[in-house]
Amino acid sequence: MHSSVQKYKDIISSINRKIEEQKIPTTPKVIAVSKTFKLEKILPLIEYGHLDYGENKVQEAIEKWSEIKLKKQNIKLHLIGRLQTNKVKYAVKIFDYIHSVDSKKLAQKIADEQHKQNKKLKLFIQVNIGDEEQKSGINVNQIEDLIFFSKKLNLNIIGLMCIPPADEEPDKYFKKIKILNKKFNLSEISMGMSSDYLKAVENSSTYLRIGSSIFGQRS
Repeated sequence: MHSSVQKYKDIISSINRKIEEQKIPTTPKVIAVSKTFKLEKILPLIEYGHLDYGENKVQEAIEKWSEIKLKKQNIKLHLIGRLQTNKVKYAVKIFDYIHSVDSKKLAQKIADEQHKQNKKLKLFIQVNIGDEEQKSGINVNQIEDLIFFSKKLNLNIIGLMCIPPADEEPDKYFKKIKILNKKFNLSEISMGMSSDYLKAVENSSTYLRIGSSIFGQRS
């Protein structure tokens, strides 16, 4: 068995144990974050049957995934990085989910492109939950306004996404996102990475973005 498949299976086992121990009602999906890894590194997991993959650059995703997505149409591709408005046309074409909607300008551009391409993506609003200057995402007090604006555009906003501060305990931030998600009646939560995914599971995350724990360290 390929090492990435074994690591993936171990992660699934640890998630299932956590769910069973704590009687958590939601079973999250794992997004295998394949950014920077070549397709040959990812193929064993694709062949094993895993369907959800995460990329943070539009151009890299197009080059890597266009051909294989035609062959395996049940693969779901998630954009987890920042999206510039001039790349929206290409992002809408290749991706199924965008986890990084963080402005009205971007929401409008996605709506325009979806209409042109006759395609409807599933979208997360990225929240800058730690109010960090260097991070993308909107402030907590802007969430309601952006959801309202996006829904007027007929965008399918399914949940909130966050990346907690790297040097702090993530639990309090995950709890905050869980409360906000419930407040705005959203069904999905995108949070939890290789270092903190079990904490995210405890806080009802439905999409975990796990890369290095599956594919190894990036060069």
